[in-house]
Amino acid sequence: MRPEGRQEEWYGGYQPYPPQQPQYPQQQPAQPQYQQQPAAQPGAESDGWGVYQQAEPTGYQTPEPVEPAPEYPWLADQTLQLRVVQLPGQRADDASAAPAAAAEGRRAQGRMSMRSGNGRRRAAGRQAPVVRPKERKRVVAARVLGELFITTGLVMLLFVAYQLWWTNVQADAIADGTRNKLEQQWNNPAAAPSGGPSGAASPTFAPGQGFAIIHVPKIGLTDPIAEGTVTTTVLDKGLVGHYTGTALPSDPAGNFAVAGHRTTHGQPFNRLAELHPGDKIVVETATTYYTYEVEGGIPETPPNNVSVLNPVPKGSPFTQPGRYITMTTCTPEYSARGRLIVFGKMIDERPRSQGQPPALTNS
Repeated sequence: MRPEGRQEEWYGGYQPYPPQQPQYPQQQPAQPQYQQQPAAQPGAESDGWGVYQQAEPTGYQTPEPVEPAPEYPWLADQTLQLRVVQLPGQRADDASAAPAAAAEGRRAQGRMSMRSGNGRRRAAGRQAPVVRPKERKRVVAARVLGELFITTGLVMLLFVAYQLWWTNVQADAIADGTRNKLEQQWNNPAAAPSGGPSGAASPTFAPGQGFAIIHVPKIGLTDPIAEGTVTTTVLDKGLVGHYTGTALPSDPAGNFAVAGHRTTHGQPFNRLAELHPGDKIVVETATTYYTYEVEGGIPETPPNNVSVLNPVPKGSPFTQPGRYITMTTCTPEYSARGRLIVFGKMIDERPRSQGQPPALTNS
């Protein structure tokens, strides 16, 4: 084909193309894909979906312009629908009910799809259980050992808190109750005397029974004294214990020996090491105030050194019989390795009717 519109002949000549009529008519807008078909004619062939008729041959006709096809033909308002044809012998109401049945079927299918979709989403949301790899024996043993250490540490911390704090709370409550009980008895004229004046017969007290109150103004001590030094019934209750067998303050001579905790369980003798010669100690009974003055002491001695309880305590500055007081407690703090000793000598005896001694009134 030459650009001039001529055809080259086989022998080298050129002849122009004869004018030709267009083979195809000018294209017009496309016909709508789906149109209402004419009613079926008797004898027409049917395939079960609808009736088709053979098209009659016609000459070229200019199609009528139609509206363009929708951009999204699958939307709900443009869903494809089959043409329903009324068959011979079929009633009109049956033919008209077919579209309604088809629409109901589509709605049912949509509900089934919605339920199915929800089920798939729920199934997809479930996760398979995670299978942890089996740990080695060393790892398991280390974990168990660590948990044991942690548990032991917590138990020890609780025990320390119990010893250093809770025992003091309990002991202080018992000591305060015992002191208040003694003061009420002494203020009652009908109360039996607890310790009489010097020269009178020494009273006797049951183990654990309170009978006096000790005052040490310098260290702020005011604590009841009970008979005996048993740990569970006297000392652990925050009381000062009287060594059974030693003298009482009312005796004409002898060593009034007492003991108390330095730490925990009320710790009444916690500041006993602060006492120095010249400091005053007052023992109050039902009838009398007995005032002692510190003369010396022993910073530390073995727990089995009971010679400090003698009528003339060994290691004290005293050499002659007299009316003495010996106070003992554990040392160092938080240890029972040794005993701290403080010695005192009676310098004043005053009936309660005369009021408190100067050591308590700061006069």
